[in-house]
Amino acid sequence: MRKGEQTRAAILDAALELASRDGLEGLTIGLLAERMQMSKSGVFAHFGSREDLQVEVVREYHRRFEDEVFFPSLREARGLPRLRAMMNRWMEKRIQEVTTGCIYISGAVEYDDRAASAVREQLVHSVSMWRDALLRAIRQSKDEGHLKPETDPHLMLFELYSFTLGLHHDARFLHLPEAVQLTRDALEKTIVSYQTSNANAGPGAEAGASAAANLTSQHTDSR
Repeated sequence: MRKGEQTRAAILDAALELASRDGLEGLTIGLLAERMQMSKSGVFAHFGSREDLQVEVVREYHRRFEDEVFFPSLREARGLPRLRAMMNRWMEKRIQEVTTGCIYISGAVEYDDRAASAVREQLVHSVSMWRDALLRAIRQSKDEGHLKPETDPHLMLFELYSFTLGLHHDARFLHLPEAVQLTRDALEKTIVSYQTSNANAGPGAEAGASAAANLTSQHTDSR
């Protein structure tokens, strides 16, 4: 990359870290300039305004989320193996974000009752894209015969999504060490309740559970 592109990428990295820790509203040009040892005008030269910076931070978070969670999961077979892979990778990211913070969750709290803005619209768009991907995976699992014919995709999505939000609340806010395992158990119990006897869980389930156990141990040891 050219020097200007490198500087912009470095500013965005720092902004993403600050926003994850302090929230999007806690992200200011002054704080970012101090962190980068730049002038405020230097930061403005790359993003134009604080709102432009916040929007780009949400976009960058979503790009990284797709690279870490969504795209790798597409390597799994269509249906339940792919859905499990998506949930497992999402769980791993949620566990990591217990210490760093999640822009999707903090952003929802910050902007849930605010008037329409570019930042709120980008947040809603990014979250909706992920929810649509999960819903599509659930429907594909049903089409493949991995889930029972009476499965309501929207209800299943609500349950799976709610468990991950509960994990963030119990692990990050209440610091409950059992939160990860409880979430993993709740997710597995829910998926099993929907699946048919001939469903192929795929290798992602065992691998995801093992990764979650390791991350749980690391989090507990660090406290």
